[in-house]
Amino acid sequence: METADCVVVGAGVVGLAVARTLAIAGREVLVLEAEQRIGEHTSSRNSEVIHAGLHYQRESLRQRLFPRAAHLLYAYCAGHDVPHRRIGKLVVARNPEEAQRLRRHMALAMEAGVKDLEWLEPNAAQDLEPNLACHAAYLSPWSGIVDSHALMLAYRAELEANGGMVAFRSPVTGGAINPGAIEIRIGGTEPTALRCKMLVNCAGHGAPSLARAFANFPTNTVPRSYFRRGVYFGVTSRPFKRLIYPIHGPGGMDIHAVIDLAGNVRFGPDAQWVDHIDYSVDPARAEAFYRSIRAFWPALPDGALSPAYAGIRPKITGPDEPAADFVIQGPADHGIANLVNLFGIESPGLTASLAIGEYVASLLGLSAPMVSQPAHAAG
Repeated sequence: METADCVVVGAGVVGLAVARTLAIAGREVLVLEAEQRIGEHTSSRNSEVIHAGLHYQRESLRQRLFPRAAHLLYAYCAGHDVPHRRIGKLVVARNPEEAQRLRRHMALAMEAGVKDLEWLEPNAAQDLEPNLACHAAYLSPWSGIVDSHALMLAYRAELEANGGMVAFRSPVTGGAINPGAIEIRIGGTEPTALRCKMLVNCAGHGAPSLARAFANFPTNTVPRSYFRRGVYFGVTSRPFKRLIYPIHGPGGMDIHAVIDLAGNVRFGPDAQWVDHIDYSVDPARAEAFYRSIRAFWPALPDGALSPAYAGIRPKITGPDEPAADFVIQGPADHGIANLVNLFGIESPGLTASLAIGEYVASLLGLSAPMVSQPAHAAG
């Protein structure tokens, strides 16, 4: 049986960030990717937003990673010529009740360490964004956008410069936990088996099912997986220069205005619970988008929205459950040496990718800067 030092399953943005961190820490890293390219799923089907860390639950792992995670990513992009821009975000209230919640939202973000937030009355908000209608807003100047594919390419280049490699069309179908080593079954055109010293499960949507596929792994530590699909619609005009995020309503996610590095504006995502991965965009979903967008952009013309793309969040809680924190399980959580599982790494996983890489390295006892985890954040 062939052997490897360290295997990372999944070549999305988080898997590649973890892999390059482990390679820099001195491990010989092999990334196994089921698809034929990097970042085929969540990593290339999102808003490409650099989040400042505005609204994460107190003492959650998300909050512990921010706002440092955003500073790490900005510094990395600047140092590796990854296209990005700190364009700022307006978090907006559409009515007086939302304005009260917005005040609390801003205060919590500042308590969590997010600096330079600025409260804006309607006139001040419209001075920045003339097409915006709101009851109040606050400005997050540290929010921005990034070319996610260029970021993944930079991570991969660093991985390879430090002796690592990515093997495509190499789906991991399971394996076994044995004393002193972990055995991996790899499917594809030439199924094979591999023994490794260290394993990191960054399989995104498939991470929970992969963990259950390993013999001798305690499956009671593995959360159930869910898929929440969101679609985006685009417009040909450019009504905003900044990200526009209405404060979340009681039902969860609201439609945002997001911007790419070319200045094009898209709206989304909405939320739909599904039982399988499907990236098609139903044009009929635009009807609800018009209603939601006109709450902050009343001048949106009829017929202006066109389907853009869809993405699916790798959820580990269902429609009637509170949203879960990131779950990053190390040996202390499941009892298996040299194994880390990452479950439910949705937004802001892209922004936090470098910080997550550091944290995974710390769980494996490697010399990378440590990000502390709250006691309840492990699975």
